[in-house]
Amino acid sequence: MSCPDLARKDLPEFMTWEELEQLPNEIAAHIELWDGRVVWLRRGPAEHQAFTFAATSALKRCAREARGTDPERRYRVDLETNVFFGTTGKSDFVTPDFIAYHCLDRPYQDIRADGVVLVGEVLSPSNSDADMEQKKARYAKAGIPWYWEIGLHQHRSEIAFVHVYGLASDTAPLPAGVSPLHKANYVLAGTWSPTDSTEITIDFPFPITIPWSELAF
Repeated sequence: MSCPDLARKDLPEFMTWEELEQLPNEIAAHIELWDGRVVWLRRGPAEHQAFTFAATSALKRCAREARGTDPERRYRVDLETNVFFGTTGKSDFVTPDFIAYHCLDRPYQDIRADGVVLVGEVLSPSNSDADMEQKKARYAKAGIPWYWEIGLHQHRSEIAFVHVYGLASDTAPLPAGVSPLHKANYVLAGTWSPTDSTEITIDFPFPITIPWSELAF
């Protein structure tokens, strides 16, 4: 199997989706394209994959239950799925750890950011604050209304916290000559940890109740 670390030296700084498709899957799976720029994904430890799967499964259950109470709330929840920005083209995309989006009208369609209602990232030691802030800003710019961060305990195989952010497009007035770096950003709407709560509960983008036992390693 090819090693992504070795491939980095041989790939250009910018690529198109069509060029990305020509790469071996074991390399392409580690790449996002940000306006065509190659961004390498870091694969976390086993705990990262386990908690990504657990969060996806729990949100999938909640989305299914929401559909039962309100037929208009038809959402799908998936993990590690590409989200494409813009209405056309595929050379600008990210791959969140988990997403919730409006059900599509036919199978095998690309998932566009304007149909996504929630994105989430499981933070492990391999994630840098700078990388996550840049990715969060891209989600906000695309207008995705809800963003989740799941932080892992540094010394135990368990979740340390869940932070839920809501999209805010209005900012407080700034001094003359100063403009915000991002026109839209996220504000913290809820925070939970196993030490101060028995479950995660929020009503947006659909009713969500997840006991910590459902997120155990």
